[in-house]
Amino acid sequence: MISLNDYLYNGDTVLKIIQKYSHDLKKSAIESGNSIDIAHCNFLLQLEEILEHNEFLTSQSQRIKEFYKYMTVQYPFLAFTFKGRIKSLIRAEQKFNGYIVEEVTDYYKETGKFPDEIEMKQRSRHFRDLIAYRIVVSLPKCHVKKETDRSKEELKYIYEIANALPAFLEQRGFTAEVSNDMKNPSSKLLDPKVVPYYRDYIECPNKYGYKSLHITFFDNESRSYIEVQIRTKEMDDYAEIGTANHAVYEQSQQEERTTRSDIPEGKCIFFDEAHKRGVLLKCLDLSKVDVNMFGAINNSLINDGCGLYRGRLILPFEHLSRFQTDVID
Repeated sequence: MISLNDYLYNGDTVLKIIQKYSHDLKKSAIESGNSIDIAHCNFLLQLEEILEHNEFLTSQSQRIKEFYKYMTVQYPFLAFTFKGRIKSLIRAEQKFNGYIVEEVTDYYKETGKFPDEIEMKQRSRHFRDLIAYRIVVSLPKCHVKKETDRSKEELKYIYEIANALPAFLEQRGFTAEVSNDMKNPSSKLLDPKVVPYYRDYIECPNKYGYKSLHITFFDNESRSYIEVQIRTKEMDDYAEIGTANHAVYEQSQQEERTTRSDIPEGKCIFFDEAHKRGVLLKCLDLSKVDVNMFGAINNSLINDGCGLYRGRLILPFEHLSRFQTDVID
């Protein structure tokens, strides 16, 4: 079985690793008849194209910057940041294999059978966050009257921004995607017209206590999907340095996705190979990895200059609140 781990020790660039891995994976898939590995190759090619072609990322970030400029005019008293990131190769690989493991496990528990190739291919197309942008908003205390609940005020602005975003970006070449999470409730502060597009983890936090608004767009100019997350600074702190931080979240996901559960070995090649690749990545010693522009002393002390492990930053825009000594009515 071919895995990403086999390509991380030769000093290659991330793009070269993706090319070699996808080439060998495709060859192996044709020989074994594993069509899910063909879908896996296509997924890797999507990531390679995103990393390789910076022109459309420049265009995309400039169009998203227009919403940043809109917010500076509409909300000069707010402090906020815009950050864009391409998902790292290791995280993307973990996620692809993790989805396969989850899908097979859920299907087997419900039916006692294994999903066929068509169902598995459908599941493997559900990646919409290889490119993700985050808007983090804070209302400075100096702008809040003593009798006013700051958290409630921030929520009001968060949802105002969320209500304006879909129409704004659709005028600039993006199409909002209908969410597949319609079973969970959304806040009444969301305009009914935009509710179908959002996954409201503020109204309905996940099991880790994570809160944020998520929406997916298709960029018609670059022919790629992006995810936009909108949250307050308090929510961002909880997600980044609190108990819902990404490292803890990823670790718990890895634990879940590398557990065999009740799936008998040798009965489903899709599960077996995805599970093994997940286990190998979970046990990866980053200090031994030799990838161009990447260095690590251990799995915590990492200097990632290529997007192998931490992802690649697209844009950082920061707006400092104005009128720091005035209360805004």
